[in-house]
Amino acid sequence: MIPSSYPAKDEIARLTARMLLEIKAVHFNAETPFTLTSGLPSPTYIDCRKPISYPRIRSTMMDFLTVTVMRDAGFEAFDNIAGGETAGIPWAALVAERMALPMTYVRKKPKGHGRGARIEGTMTEGQRVLLVEDLTTDGGSKLNFVDAIRETGARCADTAVIFYYGIYPETVPNLAAHGVTLHHLCTWWDVLAEAKATAAFDTRTLDDVEAFLHAPRAWQEARKG
Repeated sequence: MIPSSYPAKDEIARLTARMLLEIKAVHFNAETPFTLTSGLPSPTYIDCRKPISYPRIRSTMMDFLTVTVMRDAGFEAFDNIAGGETAGIPWAALVAERMALPMTYVRKKPKGHGRGARIEGTMTEGQRVLLVEDLTTDGGSKLNFVDAIRETGARCADTAVIFYYGIYPETVPNLAAHGVTLHHLCTWWDVLAEAKATAAFDTRTLDDVEAFLHAPRAWQEARKG
């Protein structure tokens, strides 16, 4: 069912941050930093797969993501919704259901057997495809998926995520240089603001996280290795 309510962007951001905090999908720890996929340390970690286990939260988030995309990109802007393997697949399915559109998914690399396909489902030349993922940091993995979609002859100029780090200035320009617009619900700044408002973490932890968010590269370099 296509959502018909349109909360303001700042309210969507606040409520999304609140939901992520409520289910403890947000983790802060400056004393024992987390190791990211890149191998770099971080005092923050977010699990955007976790909301799939909470029906009220996942439904609300997908309503928010659907209305955000329709408001920002257009009500008839897409012909196909694609999820990135693997975290984007459930979210793409839920958005596709709401928008009454076909759903596909994109593999990170071709299968080593059968057709060797990267696109699963039906995607045709000329279709306007929305790539849906759980989150983005610097946007790098999105470009890999976008290229795979474009190789089919389809068009992909938009990607939508629940969570955008919002702390690396190169992310949006890099995506834009590739002809891709990013749509998102909330960032680390929104989560930090809601965490402060609700006292979700102690003051020292919040101060340490805020210092990281202001200068993430410097923070990581100082603690690397």
